[in-house]
Amino acid sequence: MKRNTKQRDDVREALKTQDGFVSAQELHQALKNEGSSIGLATVYRTLTALVDSSEADSLTRGSETVYRACDPGHHHHLVCRECGITIEIAAKAIESWATEVAAEYGFSTPEHLVDVFGVCPACQKTSTGN
Repeated sequence: MKRNTKQRDDVREALKTQDGFVSAQELHQALKNEGSSIGLATVYRTLTALVDSSEADSLTRGSETVYRACDPGHHHHLVCRECGITIEIAAKAIESWATEVAAEYGFSTPEHLVDVFGVCPACQKTSTGN
Protein backbone atom coordinates (compact mmCIF):
# COMPACT_ATOMS: atom_id res chain seq x y z
CA MET A 1 0.00 0.00 0.00
CA LYS A 2 1.26 3.43 -0.91
CA ARG A 3 1.79 5.89 1.86
CA ASN A 4 -0.40 8.94 1.96
CA THR A 5 1.31 12.17 1.03
CA LYS A 6 -0.04 15.71 0.74
CA GLN A 7 0.20 15.45 -3.05
CA ARG A 8 -1.69 12.15 -3.10
CA ASP A 9 -4.35 13.62 -0.82
CA ASP A 10 -4.58 16.72 -3.03
CA VAL A 11 -5.05 14.65 -6.20
CA ARG A 12 -7.59 12.37 -4.48
CA GLU A 13 -9.61 15.34 -3.22
CA ALA A 14 -9.43 17.17 -6.56
CA LEU A 15 -10.65 14.05 -8.35
CA LYS A 16 -13.63 13.81 -5.99
CA THR A 17 -14.73 17.33 -6.96
CA GLN A 18 -14.85 16.57 -10.68
CA ASP A 19 -18.08 15.71 -12.47
CA GLY A 20 -17.51 12.48 -14.32
CA PHE A 21 -14.26 11.35 -15.89
CA VAL A 22 -11.35 13.75 -16.43
CA SER A 23 -7.93 13.44 -18.01
CA ALA A 24 -4.73 13.82 -16.00
CA GLN A 25 -4.13 17.09 -17.84
CA GLU A 26 -7.56 18.43 -16.90
CA LEU A 27 -7.07 17.44 -13.27
CA HIS A 28 -3.59 18.98 -13.27
CA GLN A 29 -5.04 22.23 -14.58
CA ALA A 30 -7.75 22.20 -11.91
CA LEU A 31 -5.09 21.74 -9.23
CA LYS A 32 -3.01 24.58 -10.68
CA ASN A 33 -6.10 26.80 -10.73
CA GLU A 34 -6.41 26.15 -6.99
CA GLY A 35 -2.80 27.25 -6.46
CA SER A 36 -1.10 23.85 -6.36
CA SER A 37 2.44 23.50 -7.68
CA ILE A 38 2.09 19.75 -8.22
CA GLY A 39 3.69 18.49 -11.44
CA LEU A 40 1.86 16.72 -14.23
CA ALA A 41 4.04 13.61 -13.86
CA THR A 42 3.07 13.41 -10.19
CA VAL A 43 -0.61 13.67 -11.13
CA TYR A 44 -0.19 10.77 -13.58
CA ARG A 45 1.66 8.62 -11.02
CA THR A 46 -0.89 9.40 -8.33
CA LEU A 47 -3.85 8.63 -10.57
CA THR A 48 -2.29 5.29 -11.46
CA ALA A 49 -1.82 4.54 -7.75
CA LEU A 50 -5.42 5.52 -7.01
CA VAL A 51 -6.66 3.17 -9.74
CA ASP A 52 -4.44 0.39 -8.39
CA SER A 53 -5.90 0.88 -4.90
CA SER A 54 -9.50 0.97 -6.26
CA GLU A 55 -9.99 4.58 -5.17
CA ALA A 56 -10.45 5.68 -8.78
CA ASP A 57 -11.70 4.25 -12.05
CA SER A 58 -10.02 4.70 -15.38
CA LEU A 59 -11.18 4.08 -18.89
CA THR A 60 -9.96 4.89 -22.34
CA ARG A 61 -11.98 7.47 -24.24
CA GLY A 62 -10.64 7.78 -27.75
CA SER A 63 -6.88 7.68 -27.33
CA GLU A 64 -6.87 9.20 -23.84
CA THR A 65 -7.15 7.62 -20.41
CA VAL A 66 -9.61 9.41 -18.15
CA TYR A 67 -10.20 9.02 -14.42
CA ARG A 68 -12.83 9.57 -11.76
CA ALA A 69 -13.19 8.96 -8.05
CA CYS A 70 -15.04 5.76 -7.44
CA ASP A 71 -16.57 3.51 -4.85
CA PRO A 72 -14.32 0.53 -4.21
CA GLY A 73 -15.31 -2.89 -5.49
CA HIS A 74 -15.74 -4.49 -8.85
CA HIS A 75 -18.23 -2.80 -11.17
CA HIS A 76 -18.74 -1.72 -14.75
CA HIS A 77 -19.70 1.54 -16.46
CA LEU A 78 -22.29 2.72 -18.92
CA VAL A 79 -20.74 5.75 -20.65
CA CYS A 80 -22.34 8.27 -23.01
CA ARG A 81 -20.16 8.82 -26.08
CA GLU A 82 -21.57 12.33 -26.50
CA CYS A 83 -21.50 14.00 -23.07
CA GLY A 84 -19.43 11.52 -21.07
CA ILE A 85 -22.01 10.94 -18.32
CA THR A 86 -21.07 7.70 -16.60
CA ILE A 87 -23.22 5.34 -14.57
CA GLU A 88 -21.82 2.51 -12.47
CA ILE A 89 -23.69 -0.68 -13.30
CA ALA A 90 -23.81 -4.22 -11.98
CA ALA A 91 -23.55 -6.78 -14.72
CA LYS A 92 -24.26 -10.24 -13.36
CA ALA A 93 -24.49 -11.73 -16.85
CA ILE A 94 -20.95 -10.54 -17.62
CA GLU A 95 -19.64 -12.01 -14.38
CA SER A 96 -21.17 -15.38 -15.23
CA TRP A 97 -19.94 -15.24 -18.81
CA ALA A 98 -16.36 -14.42 -17.76
CA THR A 99 -16.30 -17.30 -15.29
CA GLU A 100 -17.75 -19.73 -17.86
CA VAL A 101 -15.34 -18.70 -20.64
CA ALA A 102 -12.34 -18.94 -18.33
CA ALA A 103 -13.41 -22.40 -17.10
CA GLU A 104 -14.01 -23.58 -20.67
CA TYR A 105 -10.33 -22.95 -21.42
CA GLY A 106 -9.06 -24.21 -18.07
CA PHE A 107 -8.38 -20.77 -16.57
CA SER A 108 -9.11 -19.93 -12.96
CA THR A 109 -9.65 -16.68 -11.07
CA PRO A 110 -10.73 -14.65 -14.10
CA GLU A 111 -10.63 -10.86 -14.05
CA HIS A 112 -12.08 -8.54 -16.67
CA LEU A 113 -12.80 -4.95 -17.56
CA VAL A 114 -16.06 -4.12 -19.29
CA ASP A 115 -17.42 -0.67 -20.08
CA VAL A 116 -20.46 -0.16 -22.27
CA PHE A 117 -20.58 2.95 -24.48
CA GLY A 118 -23.74 4.40 -25.98
CA VAL A 119 -25.71 7.63 -26.24
CA CYS A 120 -27.69 8.71 -23.17
CA PRO A 121 -31.36 9.75 -23.39
CA ALA A 122 -30.55 13.48 -23.03
CA CYS A 123 -28.06 13.40 -25.91
CA GLN A 124 -30.49 11.37 -28.02
CA LYS A 125 -33.06 14.14 -27.58
CA THR A 126 -30.50 16.80 -28.50
CA SER A 127 -29.32 14.97 -31.63
CA THR A 128 -32.85 14.35 -32.88
CA GLY A 129 -33.99 17.90 -32.16
CA ASN A 130 -36.75 16.84 -29.75
